[in-house]
Amino acid sequence: MSEPSADDDMGFLLKELLRSISDKITAAPSTGSAEEVLLHLEETDKNFHNYDFVKYLRGYVESSLGTVVEHETKTLIRGDGQHAIDSHLEAFTHAVTQKTRGSAEYQQMMQTLKNSMSLVVESLIKNCEEDQRQKEVLVQEKQHIQSSSQYNYNDNCSDSDSSFNQSYTFIRQEQVQALAEQLDPSWPKQVRWEALQALCSAPPSDVLSCENGSSLHKHLAAALADPDLSDAVLHFFAKSFSSSPLKMTRELYTILARSVESTFLSHNFSFAAGSAAIDVTTPEISRLLKQIRLMNDFQKEVTAFWIRHPEKYMEDVIESTFSLLSFHPKHTPPGTEKALEPAHLLALLDVRATWFKKWMHGGYSRTVVLRLLQNKYKSVIAAALQQCLHYSPSSEGSPAEAKHPGSVESRRLGSAQWGLYSGQQLEYALFVHSLCLLGKVLLYKNGRRLFPIKVRKRKDPVSLTELVIILINIMYQQPRCDSPATDSLSPSGLVTEVLWMMCERKECAEECLYQTAVMEVLLAPVTAQLSRPQAAVKSSAASLTLIADVLARIASADGGLSLFLCERNVVGVRSERTFAAHVLAQFTTRLLGEELSSPSQHAVSRTLCGAFIFVCRQIYNTCEGLQVLQPYGLHRAIAAAWRKASSYSERVLTPDPGAVAPASPQEPHSLTMWEETLLDNLLNFAATPKGVLLLQQTGAINECVSHMFSRFAKKLQVSRCEKFGYGVMMTQVAATAPGVVALHKSGFVQALIVELWSVLECSSEDVGVARPQPTPTEPIDRSCLKSFLSLVNLLSSSHSVWELLGQKSLANRTEYSLREVPSSMPDLMDRLVAVNSEAKMNSLFRYEQSHTFGLRLLNVLCCSLDSWVLLESQYGVSSMLLRSQRENVADGDGEFIIDALSVERNHLLVRVGVLGGPSERRLPPRDLQQGEHPYPWPLFGSEPPPPCYSLPPPRLHQNSQESEIAAFLASAIDSTNSETWLETCQQLYREVLTSNPSICSGNLLADLLDKVVAHLSGSAAECFFSPAHHKGRLTGGGNEVGGSGKTPDRK
Repeated sequence: MSEPSADDDMGFLLKELLRSISDKITAAPSTGSAEEVLLHLEETDKNFHNYDFVKYLRGYVESSLGTVVEHETKTLIRGDGQHAIDSHLEAFTHAVTQKTRGSAEYQQMMQTLKNSMSLVVESLIKNCEEDQRQKEVLVQEKQHIQSSSQYNYNDNCSDSDSSFNQSYTFIRQEQVQALAEQLDPSWPKQVRWEALQALCSAPPSDVLSCENGSSLHKHLAAALADPDLSDAVLHFFAKSFSSSPLKMTRELYTILARSVESTFLSHNFSFAAGSAAIDVTTPEISRLLKQIRLMNDFQKEVTAFWIRHPEKYMEDVIESTFSLLSFHPKHTPPGTEKALEPAHLLALLDVRATWFKKWMHGGYSRTVVLRLLQNKYKSVIAAALQQCLHYSPSSEGSPAEAKHPGSVESRRLGSAQWGLYSGQQLEYALFVHSLCLLGKVLLYKNGRRLFPIKVRKRKDPVSLTELVIILINIMYQQPRCDSPATDSLSPSGLVTEVLWMMCERKECAEECLYQTAVMEVLLAPVTAQLSRPQAAVKSSAASLTLIADVLARIASADGGLSLFLCERNVVGVRSERTFAAHVLAQFTTRLLGEELSSPSQHAVSRTLCGAFIFVCRQIYNTCEGLQVLQPYGLHRAIAAAWRKASSYSERVLTPDPGAVAPASPQEPHSLTMWEETLLDNLLNFAATPKGVLLLQQTGAINECVSHMFSRFAKKLQVSRCEKFGYGVMMTQVAATAPGVVALHKSGFVQALIVELWSVLECSSEDVGVARPQPTPTEPIDRSCLKSFLSLVNLLSSSHSVWELLGQKSLANRTEYSLREVPSSMPDLMDRLVAVNSEAKMNSLFRYEQSHTFGLRLLNVLCCSLDSWVLLESQYGVSSMLLRSQRENVADGDGEFIIDALSVERNHLLVRVGVLGGPSERRLPPRDLQQGEHPYPWPLFGSEPPPPCYSLPPPRLHQNSQESEIAAFLASAIDSTNSETWLETCQQLYREVLTSNPSICSGNLLADLLDKVVAHLSGSAAECFFSPAHHKGRLTGGGNEVGGSGKTPDRK
């Protein structure tokens, strides 16, 4: 029998095993539990057989007992036979085991293994004790070195310590009280420091829950003011903030805030207002920064859990913060120096006021914040407002540092090289912080109630409107800089973000932006440029682009659009008040004229032009806005600019030896982007019926539709200002014959059909073949609903049906391939609607669902009389449906088979065979009923439909109310001149609708419509179309795309 390996090797393997399972052993509450863990380790640890120690033991057992096991196994097999062994394998295994354990070899192996393991365990225990004694010696030496280093405890500050290799020592309440007494300022500093170290090693919750908590807090505040003990206190505070409940940490936060405030009060810090630098690495400033940074970290994290605590705890934290921010020194520094305040240092650490944004995010905390600002700390908002008022856009100095110090967020405060900040940088950081704070306050109703606010050196309080005007002026005077690194903190970028947030809130926009004074300031640069020579526009292109971004956000809302169209809130070039939409249209037309006159415009000019076209786009994609902007011919100017850009890009992309090379490598890309921008803006004229006509007149409808299809295929999102996507414009374009032709040429129709077929007949590639598709419970499955709506929108007009199906026959082949995908509308009708042969049925993987889809689509098409006449005359749809009904009968009695398709066909046949409204015909439902007769409606296979689907015509009785309104319309009162005529007419019509709406005849409604339209056309305030234009539309009887001048267009 082999002997075990050396003791050192076994000890190493056992030590590795214990290290691997140390977490399970240390988690055991007692020694007995730890022994149970080791005994059942094979059952609980999936890696048990992979440990080297287990592998060693397995090899040792095999080498020691292998021969014994083989001998006993052969002996039993010879005695009982192999077949008996196979049938009683468990009993055989038990017998071999008992024989082996009773052998002399087994006893010798266990004795040898026990002796070897005893030696290994004794060696491990001895080595562990020696390691522990060495660690204690090292800890004592380290404490001795720290105590003799003039109390320099920078290694224990809250921002340099690590959470690894640390442990808690459980502490009794008597020990906590003793440590609290040792923190008293009367004790030596060494004793106080050791007490703080002991507190840091104990669980913070045990320390803070002691009985003499007030004494402990008092002594911690005193230690926090000591420069030698401040870092140790911050270390304890940081641990407490991360692991203690808000009930305890709020008191520590209050202590921290008061300590910072008392430090500012006692030192009277100041800095020069010019370019002189302040060093934040000095001991006093560095200590303040560490304290404020810990406060800021807690401010940003406390929002995640303070909702689970009483409101009083949250209110204490918020009030302590506002009390610190409202601190102002009593004595102002002499000369040009300014007082350094806590807000300056907080702005350096959190320049974008992330803490305040988090506080204002939830309604639970926002209510308390705004209530405290209103009742006690209005001075915080006043100070932020004062900082915005005092910010000078024309400050001198380096633009990258004084105006746009983008490195404020990225500088490391502890670095000596980057520890210097000029007075301008401090003021700018506070300006950014104040602006972000004000921007959040203005978004909410209770925040806006804080205004007007009285500020220093200003006679009248600052109102909401005045504040918005101040911000707009900052944006205009400080345009966005060219460097992307500093652009996020530029004044214009910050103000633009605030104005964008206001635009997204309806109530905020109405109170702050939808004002005449604000619109005048916003459009003042535009009107100023209109009165100057054209070459002067380039000088303020960046500012005008920012203004255009804000105007586009305003115009995208209904309230802002009415402000542009219905109020004379801008002073025009001729010093007369005019509508904002006219000023924007004039300026945009001028920019487009410059684009056409100049052989090669700069990219900045194109960006400016595109920005103002986008503003006009928010106006002309509505019926009212298009009516206002149509006289300026923007569609023709944009189309001409697009043609010029297209021709110029073709010359650039096709090199010519004699041509001039582009100014930069990005010039071709810039031209391509400009060309796509013009096409996209031109395409948005298709948002209204009249705009489709204007787009068609430009001759660029094919290119616009191709551009729409390319973006649709890429699944690109529309702008945040857009109210709808390309689906709405596709519906508008498809309502005209030229638009449908353009859609067909661009491949849009084919793409829709292929996408429909892929979801209707072909399974998705993402779904595995092993998992079958669920059986649809609806006639049109949810996955096909989007494609169905797209086809309905495409075929909603009889013009589109004629262009796609007119004079095009169906294939009706004798054989169809299973993999053949339709690519045109006639192919789709042939495969899904006209399923009149066995070949078509067999070519569909899901015949019932696909044919139901086609019948539902046909049901929508037949709602248009023109479309139905085309389909019936060209394909004989009704006779095809009747033939399918006759073929769908039982073999025995010849009765109709009631299924989903027969019910759908019956509904469709009644819809096209019986004319009239709900009072003249009875449409059968598509659903089956519960009971013996699930479908009581008769099916038919020949015309005419059964009489039960027709209703007797209603008897018309002359009603007194109808007579009254008819007499009023026939009276001699002039509807165009009488001011009360419309009100009386509305009152009579309202009485008819509320009592009995069915008594109104068609002639009465026609007379009523004519009279009301004539009255609105004669009123200057209510007139939408000009009288001559309106009259021509009524009498012309033309088939224009723009529609008639009736009231449904006034949306």
